Amino acid sequence: MSKNKIIITSLIVATFVVTLSGCYKTTTLLEDNTPAVTTTVSFSKDIVPLLTANCAKSGCHGGTINPNLTAANAYNSLTGGLVNTATPSNSVVFLWLTGKDMPSQTYMPLGGTNNPGNINGLILAWITQGAKNN
Repeated sequence: MSKNKIIITSLIVATFVVTLSGCYKTTTLLEDNTPAVTTTVSFSKDIVPLLTANCAKSGCHGGTINPNLTAANAYNSLTGGLVNTATPSNSVVFLWLTGKDMPSQTYMPLGGTNNPGNINGLILAWITQGAKNN
């Protein structure tokens, strides 16, 4: 093989390797569209209606899939290990809602709109305010 053919073949192989090495996905960037909530959040008036409308449905968190987010059980289900008042943004429920702790990195509610009624912001504010049963 001539010297020119070796150089051309080497360049083609090098170009191919460089091109392929840039053609894979290493991370998914999730857009955070959570508007900040600066008012006091009531669990019964603000959170429960959103959970009832978006999460506590048949086949979902209405008693079939844990956590049970029906009005009667939501508070105990969430405060039983899914909220972290020391670091609210690391709370399991917030990470689930925003898709940051889901293997598929999809947000909750599955199949619904992202952040309905600003549930992400309200949950985060509620946890930041001490996750009170108010």
